[in-house]
Amino acid sequence: MTRNEVQYALTDIGKTYAGPAENINVLCGINLTIRSGESLAIVGTSGSGKSTLLHLLGALDVPSRGRLLFEGESLPDMSPAEKAHIRNRKLGFVFQFHHLLPEFSTVENVAMQALIAGISKASALELAEQALERVGLADRLHHRVTTLSGGERQRVAIARAILLNPRVLLADEPTGNLDQKTGNKVTELLLDLNLALGMTLVVVTHNKEMANMLGRCLELKSGELYEEMRVRASDAGTV
Repeated sequence: MTRNEVQYALTDIGKTYAGPAENINVLCGINLTIRSGESLAIVGTSGSGKSTLLHLLGALDVPSRGRLLFEGESLPDMSPAEKAHIRNRKLGFVFQFHHLLPEFSTVENVAMQALIAGISKASALELAEQALERVGLADRLHHRVTTLSGGERQRVAIARAILLNPRVLLADEPTGNLDQKTGNKVTELLLDLNLALGMTLVVVTHNKEMANMLGRCLELKSGELYEEMRVRASDAGTV
């Protein structure tokens, strides 16, 4: 897929959960097009549906109504095996909590994604070393993750997410547990990867400063999506 082709096309997407007394409408008629290679932030108050929308994009949940296309194919209509393949090969995930395994080294944690995909251990470790070098952790390959700082652990999680060169990187509050300085470095890393690797970047965040660094900012209010175009300084003057 080349840059600017349609990666996601969402039409009238709704998501409803059954509550104890009545149904709860989390998303109400979301229409959204995401193009390959772009970067965008989804902001909103707690409970506004940001993570729900990200989970739909990541094939971790299905909408209650509407149409959701990923690279021209209906994501909700795919079989569990097809969704699992897309999550493993075409999507990378970064969460607020890094979900690293303390009993394994840094490089082993990163290699897990490739091992799950059926890649040999030797090749998986080689890919993991390359990914860690890309995120600036070449000198931490064999450290236990428990010895790493919070920012370093999040970099490990990012390395794991980009291991198999996914087409989309989905990040849910990736700086939520970090101080501002460290969070800014993680944001810069994500943007560098977006530009260098051409992967689409979608970030859910409460961090307005982070959101303003991405190409587009979308806000969810009462289940509805509002969009404001924001252009990064690095993109100014380009055609």
